[in-house]
Amino acid sequence: MRIAINGMGRIGRLLFRRLMDQSEHQLIAVNDIMETDNLAYLLKYDSLYGTLQESVVAEGNNLICGSKKVVALKEANAENLPWKALDIDIVLECSGRYTSKEGAEVHLKAGAKKVLLSTTGSSEIPLMIYGYNHHQLTKDTPIVAPGGCMTNCTTHVLYILNAIGIESAQINILHSYTSRQQLVDTWHKQFRRGRAAAESIIPVEIDLHVSLERLMPVLKDKVMATSTRVPVTNGAMADFSIQLKEAVSAADINARFKKAAVNEYKGILDYTEDPLVSADIKGNRNSCLIDGTLTSVVGKQVKIIAWFDNEYGFTSRMLDWLDYWKKVMN
Repeated sequence: MRIAINGMGRIGRLLFRRLMDQSEHQLIAVNDIMETDNLAYLLKYDSLYGTLQESVVAEGNNLICGSKKVVALKEANAENLPWKALDIDIVLECSGRYTSKEGAEVHLKAGAKKVLLSTTGSSEIPLMIYGYNHHQLTKDTPIVAPGGCMTNCTTHVLYILNAIGIESAQINILHSYTSRQQLVDTWHKQFRRGRAAAESIIPVEIDLHVSLERLMPVLKDKVMATSTRVPVTNGAMADFSIQLKEAVSAADINARFKKAAVNEYKGILDYTEDPLVSADIKGNRNSCLIDGTLTSVVGKQVKIIAWFDNEYGFTSRMLDWLDYWKKVMN
């Protein structure tokens, strides 16, 4: 698979790093408007995941990482990207600018065969969560929205618990601060997002429930979610308060997740009874890690806590998508 990345923010750069270790997929090109030497620096040195062992240098219009060479483009308009000339199989759209069907199709018009978003995308694009409904992918599917880190965490938890029956679900995602927040107080249309990210616990508006209802129509008008940004640089904790149709024990709930972790959800969902904190989740490949020590039940109301690395876990699913798409295309 010949891969290109459009947008070299947090997700794009982490995908670059991880693709350098793969032989079954070849990263051919990246595109971002930042200076190539600055991009090389940010790929080499990362405040969360440490320094790459391989050297990363900018040489003309290329990035040299160890023995591998990647074309480095600086095109502001995706319509002008040379995907056809570079024979690109899949573009990983990580810029956040081309998330509508019309926008993502720009990459197809530029010559790419397929497009994988790094977010949920608009309603016209198939929303497929790896491990849940990825089997719906066909050779003829040109664009896929794989959800985001929060969707990938919550979908699996809700699906497993809906085997018992869900009356209602409230989800609060305690999430590390992101680049869409501010270092110091400033203007933002969502007032709270304009406050200094490292100084406060900040509730922010999210539309996670819309995605969950798309994926599981049975939950329509039964689920709501919010996100609370906290002053840490990495990691997230999903706090589920779920009213079930039947009374169950905490031991029964945990047994269901333990079973899923070693069977159909292995590598996607995991289970632990270690006394974790958010720092322990850095670099975890799973979409969610159920913390069995924090499962509790009052009557039919269940409290579930799931940890996830919002960057590493999500890029792990994007890499899973590349492997699966390769099989489907062949």
